[in-house]
Amino acid sequence: MRPTYAEINLSNLKSNLLQIRNIAKGKKILAVVKADAYGHGMSECVAALNSLGNQKPDYYGVSSIDEAMILRQICKIETPILDFSMLNFSTVNHYVEYKVIPTVSVDDDIRILQSLGGKEIKVHANIDTGMGRIGVKHYNAVNFLKKITEIPGVTLDGVYTHYATADEEDKSFSNIQLERFKNVLIELKNEGINYGVVHANNSSAILEISDSIFDMIRPGIILYGVSPSERTDGKMLLKQVMSLKSKVSGIKNILKGESVSYGRMFIAKQETNIAIVPIGYADGYDRELSNNIYGIINGKKYPQIGRITMDTVMFDIGFDDIKAGDDIVLLGEQGGQKVTVWDWTRIMKTIPYEVMCGISKRVKRIYKN
Repeated sequence: MRPTYAEINLSNLKSNLLQIRNIAKGKKILAVVKADAYGHGMSECVAALNSLGNQKPDYYGVSSIDEAMILRQICKIETPILDFSMLNFSTVNHYVEYKVIPTVSVDDDIRILQSLGGKEIKVHANIDTGMGRIGVKHYNAVNFLKKITEIPGVTLDGVYTHYATADEEDKSFSNIQLERFKNVLIELKNEGINYGVVHANNSSAILEISDSIFDMIRPGIILYGVSPSERTDGKMLLKQVMSLKSKVSGIKNILKGESVSYGRMFIAKQETNIAIVPIGYADGYDRELSNNIYGIINGKKYPQIGRITMDTVMFDIGFDDIKAGDDIVLLGEQGGQKVTVWDWTRIMKTIPYEVMCGISKRVKRIYKN
């Protein structure tokens, strides 16, 4: 059996949620578990969060009706589920059948909901205050929601917005979005429209825009123990949920002047030994990490050398006492040494979301309680 795996620490996941509960100060929590819980395994993560009893999330957030159906059918979750994706005619009856809350955001949604013929369904409206993606424009929101609430069987269970720059130090545009959203709420109240639960704060906003908590917050990446930006790293004592591990397949001697892997990116300046490890870019161990990242063996960091290949990487171990079968940590910690998600993102010039979602399905997940 291939020894490369992602270890998912469910105790850390639960600990992170309980910390977020403290920040929420009694407000509701929507746990974002879309994209297979950011690569951590949606079913297993939701089961762990649901085990917290009255501290469990009040809602779960997904990005497709397929994900929602897994939670209902396989996980037997009864908690409200909000789907952030756009509604369409072909799936609308599934929302009714499985009691899933769709997002409404465009005029077509009015016709889609009318097609249900009065069947009961709860919806949340996404108000576009500046994200420029899914959502009804804030200046059209009141008229749109009037029409939505007039449809027989439809209940407006909530309204929300999504910040475009909440992870940036400059909060000027986030503040503009916040004011636009507040104005929509005032207009809805003046029109006598019951808009349900109000939510705006994603992980970045939870950490830095405390005056927009409203009725509910939407933690995503911080649930999994990673800050949404390096600048906010350390604002919460988060516990990383995912570690990436493997074992040394073999040791090979490399003489001075010999090269390692494609393109001869590494040429030995002196005789050394390399540890060969069965992981590669097909697993999400990105090629951009080549010659720039470390692995931890027996509590010591060793540099990865040569071009990362589809299935295999190499580490320069010198003449240390390392043998085939020894454990190696590619992401996580061992013996006081760490390789963090942010170590990867700096090299890959990307965001931690992509790192975690990029750990492929070929890497088996092992769950630790």
